Amino acid sequence: MIKEIIKDAEVRMGKSVESLRQSLVKVRTGRAHPSLLDHLAVDYYGSEVPISQVANINVEDARTLMITPWEKQMVQPIEKAIMKSDLGLNPATAGTVIRIPMPPLTEETRRDLVKVVRQDGEAAKVAIRNIRRDANSDFKSLLKEKEVSEDEERGAQDDVQQLTDKYVSEVDKVLAEKEAELMEV
Repeated sequence: MIKEIIKDAEVRMGKSVESLRQSLVKVRTGRAHPSLLDHLAVDYYGSEVPISQVANINVEDARTLMITPWEKQMVQPIEKAIMKSDLGLNPATAGTVIRIPMPPLTEETRRDLVKVVRQDGEAAKVAIRNIRRDANSDFKSLLKEKEVSEDEERGAQDDVQQLTDKYVSEVDKVLAEKEAELMEV
């Protein structure tokens, strides 16, 4: 029973770190990367689909994304979806190709983005600590029902604490990488 709780906690903590990585992908660093547009959806024959399902997204150079829709009539909806997004990008259309220049980030913008990244990181750490709390309360209820001894419960809590420390340090590592990427000029 204890092993199942620990395994569940480990899986959930791993998902928290992965969720953080996914949210950090959306933070613009001034460099062009196709994953920047992953969360944008476009209207395609009445249903919302990701841009990557209606067009080819390539990196033309370090600061330019190039989108080539598979159907000519999709140019306008894709352009509209990018303009309405919270990314602050201005697409330039040339026939059936949409180019998105990445404006350089100012020092102030970089600092603001680092603050946003740190908030996301703190939210991930809180989620990991909440998972630890849930696991520890499960151990306490097992102890109350006399399914485990006090020593087993204490040992299980130590194991969960080690997991928590491991995943919190992983969150710190992910944050440090993203902050370095953001502050890079």
